[in-house]
Amino acid sequence: MAVDSELRWTCAARTDVGLVRSRNEDACLALPQHGLWAVADGMGGHAFGDLASRAVVDALASLPAPDSVPDVSLAGFVEAARALLHGVNDALRAEARARQVPVIGSTVAALLARGLEAACLWAGDSRIYLYRQGRLQQLTRDHSQLEALRARGADMAAAAASPNMITRAVGAADTIAFDVATLEARDGDIFLLCSDGLSNPVEEDAIMAALAHGDCAAAADELVALALANGGRDNITVIVVRVDDLSSDKTIVNPGL
Repeated sequence: MAVDSELRWTCAARTDVGLVRSRNEDACLALPQHGLWAVADGMGGHAFGDLASRAVVDALASLPAPDSVPDVSLAGFVEAARALLHGVNDALRAEARARQVPVIGSTVAALLARGLEAACLWAGDSRIYLYRQGRLQQLTRDHSQLEALRARGADMAAAAASPNMITRAVGAADTIAFDVATLEARDGDIFLLCSDGLSNPVEEDAIMAALAHGDCAAAADELVALALANGGRDNITVIVVRVDDLSSDKTIVNPGL
């Protein structure tokens, strides 16, 4: 379904428990008719990760549809999402205190679209990539110890030998900041939202090759299969989103679901 009169956004979402874990603590949201997609990964090793990830996507799903607030800009859409996630952060902190556990938390990576514009909003190490004109670009930057060391120019070979803990997540602290990046969507763009169950075991060249065919459903299936083939040690969640300009003179082949 179209988000506006010029661009059509189509998508396919897949989630898999993987080959090692007994419970899937990932959650995802795909609402192309709302211009909204999200991946949330309950914090590994913490109690109630599935509760946290579900709280994140349920809150985002409650955002009003574009038809009900047609005058809201992309910035307004992002601010509404941010406000809801701050509420989730407070609720998860309260839930952790009530259950007497240290943390109930989740990452979030959300893609929001209005007209020709798109925004990424995130906290944690779930990622959003853009495949455009044969090139793959990571639009998000991990909130993790490894990324912080990389930014400081540390010895990455030594840093990689240490556990890579995330440094920001919904529910991890009493306050939270979300990073936001905006861009103009173009005909043929393909976005990938994923949990680290994909980005850790699968190299970017393989991700790019899966997206290059332009088929959302086939790409999502292939990416999950790659993560499983490489060990499947974590839950795996992917959403592949394609943008098509309906005013352009071209044939659309298998855009997905």
